[in-house]
Amino acid sequence: MKKIGILGSGIVGQTLANGLLKYGYEVMIGTSDVNKLAEWKTKAGESGHTGSFAEAAAFGSLIVLAVKGNRALEAVNKAGLANFSGKTVIDATNPIAEAAPENGVLRFFTDLNESLMEKLQQSFPEIHFVKAFNSVGNSFMVNPSFPGGKPSMFICGNSEKAKAEVKEIIDLFGWETEDMGMVEAARAIEPLCMLWCIPGLTKNSWAHAFKLLKA
Repeated sequence: MKKIGILGSGIVGQTLANGLLKYGYEVMIGTSDVNKLAEWKTKAGESGHTGSFAEAAAFGSLIVLAVKGNRALEAVNKAGLANFSGKTVIDATNPIAEAAPENGVLRFFTDLNESLMEKLQQSFPEIHFVKAFNSVGNSFMVNPSFPGGKPSMFICGNSEKAKAEVKEIIDLFGWETEDMGMVEAARAIEPLCMLWCIPGLTKNSWAHAFKLLKA
């Protein structure tokens, strides 16, 4: 049974953890307070575990980074760089700033010439980051159902092996994987979070996802 470590105990981390448990993975969620995950652990059963960030990172042969964007660098350091060496990390973060949205448009603390994932990759070159699960709401991350068929999950990263590993999970979760290339593509993928949120923030409409149509 493959072991996955998840850094972040919020709704995204728990949603992805539940999806992985559904497909037979063993999961540990890393958190600063294991007591707040008591209910999740009870429901997760014997394949669901909780621990510190370092414990979760050491536990997983693959790691999911699901913290607030402004805590992403800190989370990796807190988990211990040695626990990441050579591993694939699904980067589900977005660089959302603390400032309020403007007419439904989120504010980022990055610009279009450097993404948060690039900052992570530059800071931790030995880790194989793959951007994924950042441009859809948590309620549609696992086995979404839309009239138009499977939606598109846009990914990028420098390691082809790591992207293939992540694609296996994306396939299980009922998405079509669209590989956009190297880490620089995160400059385009991360702002999809902005676009996805606009209908929700302006019209309270959250039931949608992106799909890449091909001729």
